[in-house]
Amino acid sequence: MNMDVAPSASRRAFHYAPFRHLFFARLLTVLGNGIAPIALAFAVLDMGGTAADLGIVIAARSIFNVAFLLIGGVLADRYSRSKVLLYSSVIAAISQAIVAFLVLDGSATIILLAVLGAINGAAAGTSLPASQAMVPQTVPVHCLREANAFIQLGIYGGTVIGASLGGVLTSVTGPGWGLAVDALGFATSAPLYLMIRTSFAQPLESKSNILQDLKEGWAEFISRTWVWAIVVQFTLVNAAFSGVMMVLGPVVADSTFGRAGWGMAIAAQSVGLIAGSFIALRWRPRRDLLIGTMLVVFCAGPITVLALVPSTPALMVAFFIAGVGFGLFGVVWAQSLQTHIPPEKLARVYAYDALGSFVAIPVGELAAGPLAMHYGNTRVLLVSAVVVVIATVAASFVPAIRRLDNSVHIKET
Repeated sequence: MNMDVAPSASRRAFHYAPFRHLFFARLLTVLGNGIAPIALAFAVLDMGGTAADLGIVIAARSIFNVAFLLIGGVLADRYSRSKVLLYSSVIAAISQAIVAFLVLDGSATIILLAVLGAINGAAAGTSLPASQAMVPQTVPVHCLREANAFIQLGIYGGTVIGASLGGVLTSVTGPGWGLAVDALGFATSAPLYLMIRTSFAQPLESKSNILQDLKEGWAEFISRTWVWAIVVQFTLVNAAFSGVMMVLGPVVADSTFGRAGWGMAIAAQSVGLIAGSFIALRWRPRRDLLIGTMLVVFCAGPITVLALVPSTPALMVAFFIAGVGFGLFGVVWAQSLQTHIPPEKLARVYAYDALGSFVAIPVGELAAGPLAMHYGNTRVLLVSAVVVVIATVAASFVPAIRRLDNSVHIKET
């Protein structure tokens, strides 16, 4: 936690300069990243690429994102988290700027996009544990739930604007300019990360090796049933929702309701995420983690709608409801980890969390195209929706999740 300021119950999260810098840095990054997936998807399709080609390009980024998560967790617990974020942003800005140039120049190929996407994914994987674990360093404990909610609001607000601009820019100016905006977001966030100053000591530097650090982080992760059970749930949910659907979604959109409609549907989810984050500021039931876990089931809705009634209005409603559930869960999950995990191990637990949650996404992305060509889009999407429901119901019956009470921990703190 940031100890440079005296905790005052009357002060809000934005009173603290480290939090403001973190908030706006992440906002700028996500603003560009809201545009990039839509722009990249249609850039591949405009090149004459197939759904399988699109899956390869997206999966290349995801594979390296996952591969560098554990390294990012160790670095964030060992060294300055603000510097880890700074260097990652610079690398991501350069790699995405090259992608934008290649697309605008007309010289992009599937292989080049996959390689550059892998570099961008590695930078993102390295930065994720640091950005998550840094939140409790920037505010006192009484502001932690509010800080997490505001971080989510900024991220999802940027995604709303980015996704909307992604559909418009892709339709009007082409996907290259959307990718250029993403590069600009990374570039402008770098100096903000550099400005973050906290007094939190990184206790691991020069005291242990990477393997020991990973072992300690794993022991902390696996010892808490409520943590790994939810991670298993999201392994399946993300494979279906972020893997299969995000590959087949643009393909279905191109043949039915159009590219701009797909951008609007994704934006509707972000509006729901914002609404869920707002609700989380005041909504504090005793078993909030259990309720949040159960609400994840609503992400089966957009998958089902895309399979059976692919239309912009229906998808927007389904994505919005799913977003509300995700938004509530996200704030509760962040607070649960930040208040129950020792701060010197938090980034590594976040890394294992992200690794387990995201590891199946590349599998879903790579499998989506071939499975759709063999079984059809509708059947693959419906099976994906069923997987989401089963995973969520199973997690909801885990005793450790049902018993976890964040309100008691906060009172004791």
